[in-house]
Amino acid sequence: MSAYICVVVLTVSALGGATVVSELLSRPTNVRLTSHNLNLVLRWDPPEGTASGLVYTAMYKSSVTDYRIGCENTSSLECDFSTLKISPYGNYTGRVRAQLGEESSNWAESNYVTLDTDTFIGSPTVSLSSNGATLEVSIQDPVFSFSTLRNVYNGVTYNITYWKKGQNEKARSIPGIQQHQLVLSDLDLRTKYCVQVQINTDRNSNPSQPSSITCESTANEQEAPWVAAMVAFVIMAVVVALLVVAVVYWKSISQFLCPKDALPPHFEESLLAHPNSNMYLHMQSPAEEIYDPISIIAGDRTVEEGDPLEAAGSSFSQQPDVIVGER
Repeated sequence: MSAYICVVVLTVSALGGATVVSELLSRPTNVRLTSHNLNLVLRWDPPEGTASGLVYTAMYKSSVTDYRIGCENTSSLECDFSTLKISPYGNYTGRVRAQLGEESSNWAESNYVTLDTDTFIGSPTVSLSSNGATLEVSIQDPVFSFSTLRNVYNGVTYNITYWKKGQNEKARSIPGIQQHQLVLSDLDLRTKYCVQVQINTDRNSNPSQPSSITCESTANEQEAPWVAAMVAFVIMAVVVALLVVAVVYWKSISQFLCPKDALPPHFEESLLAHPNSNMYLHMQSPAEEIYDPISIIAGDRTVEEGDPLEAAGSSFSQQPDVIVGER
């Protein structure tokens, strides 16, 4: 009788579209709920003897809510609950089952995770800038899936470790730093130093992952940072002033650099004369030659010694009495 009732129940469930729990389909293994930078991800391994076409349904719940579906009919071996409505201070667990057609396995449950106390905090980002015999350390917190490090934790401190490059065994640490920036002073000039930072919080017993090792050399001498800023400001001011002057007085400057050659008025008038004007026609007609007759008469003048005409006497005697020339 009981077997008959069981068959009827299974048949009704199948007709209604629900999956049937099968003891032959193994459930997923190694189910674990993890959190990194405040995300919430359920991971699992496929059951033994996995058949093709196997899919999974994953759910999660908090200490004050029932199970909610996070992923359904997925072929992936993980489900991210971070995009769903979760609290950074909630206590969560998850479960997953395998499905093949209309058959499904039993649920496989995970561990419990309290986000703010169990999440693994990622490494911060560190940058260095040198100024003489000092190094300024700037720290940037890791990015969380939602919210921020400072909003979730009230007490956040940094453990800063630094050493001369190649001398790791002589590293020095500065714990309990609360600011995002710190100046390392009393360093050797022209020396490369390396820095690494870890984050500690008030409610998470695990420190963050250490940052990448960042190295920077100190400068040759102490340089006041305001000097460089002042020089840059003066240069920019001069450039802007020159641009303003060039725009305002552009016409005058262009005339000074590229002056125009002015022609005499009568030249300009002749060049601009109309082809039918009297001036133009006069310029085109051939020039008339003007001349006057010249007569030279050699008289019976006695040329005395030392007279200027003495040298030219012989030549005058050989010329005709009258010469007509052109002028």
